Amino acid sequence: MDKHLFNLKFAAKDLERQAKRSEKSEKEEKLKLKKAIQKGNLEGAKIHAENSIRQKNQALNYRRMSARIDAVSARVQTALTTRQVTNSMAGVVKSMEAAMKSMNLEKVSQLMDRFEQQFENLDVQSQVMENTMMNSSTLTTPQNQVDALMQEVADEAGLELNMDLPSAQGSAIGATGSTQASAEQDELSQRLAKLRQM
Repeated sequence: MDKHLFNLKFAAKDLERQAKRSEKSEKEEKLKLKKAIQKGNLEGAKIHAENSIRQKNQALNYRRMSARIDAVSARVQTALTTRQVTNSMAGVVKSMEAAMKSMNLEKVSQLMDRFEQQFENLDVQSQVMENTMMNSSTLTTPQNQVDALMQEVADEAGLELNMDLPSAQGSAIGATGSTQASAEQDELSQRLAKLRQM
């Protein structure tokens, strides 16, 4: 079981590396896009914009898969922890039986506290795993994103792009999506911080 856990964690790290490579390729394609716009090569610029968006989505997909593998490894870790807790509980039950025979109430209380703490730890781990699985989402890349990216790079370079782009609509959608994603990330970070303090 430990070997499987190691393999899962290794796979998650490998996917994270792939995501970083895709992000690097995305930046390279953006630079090529900018140069193509400067030279007035709109056809080439469009190809580089499509490549850039594809690399960006590929990076997101790698990170999404990495998160799912992390969730699976958390389940495996939970299974290992459950086994440890079960062994500990067996020992606690034996100690409780011995304590009950001697009627040492203080010892019984301490053992019950330990027993409850182990269950709380198990519950926290399960909640973290479930939150990770629930926060996976899918992403598509419509044509308006390609156009919006081309317009964004042209604006940054101070160039004029001679094509009609739905920039207002695209930016409104992007702003709403990023705000929602940011709010969800903040909420998850706060919950995880509380769990670590326990």
